[in-house]
Amino acid sequence: MQVLLWHHFEVTSNSDSSPRRSPCPVACSLDLFGDRWTLLVIRDLMFGATRFKDFTHSPEGIPTNILSDRLARLVDGGLAEKGPSESGGKRQIYRLTTKGQSLKPVLLAIRDWGLEWEPDTRLLEPPFDS
Repeated sequence: MQVLLWHHFEVTSNSDSSPRRSPCPVACSLDLFGDRWTLLVIRDLMFGATRFKDFTHSPEGIPTNILSDRLARLVDGGLAEKGPSESGGKRQIYRLTTKGQSLKPVLLAIRDWGLEWEPDTRLLEPPFDS
């Protein structure tokens, strides 16, 4: 296995102009979705959550202020898009973009790892049960 080490690098910017802490693809990816809540919001989007209210039913109980922030970050990072509801009206819905959908194998791998290595875990099906 080859490991690349950087002795010096310039801080670069990503597409949304925020500075990167390193050119490492793992670090850059974690900057997009590596906090406590973001992958759970992505999971919920993959399960079919579209409206803000839908996300509040997940068993982890994400606070609404954090949910608002994470949805905005996902939209800014190009992982999700926000648009009008197909039924019209003022309601806005969220959907994963192609970039966001490409994380499905990552989430499935994390799920499988958790089922194997974390005791007392089980699959949750939407609508969420506890």
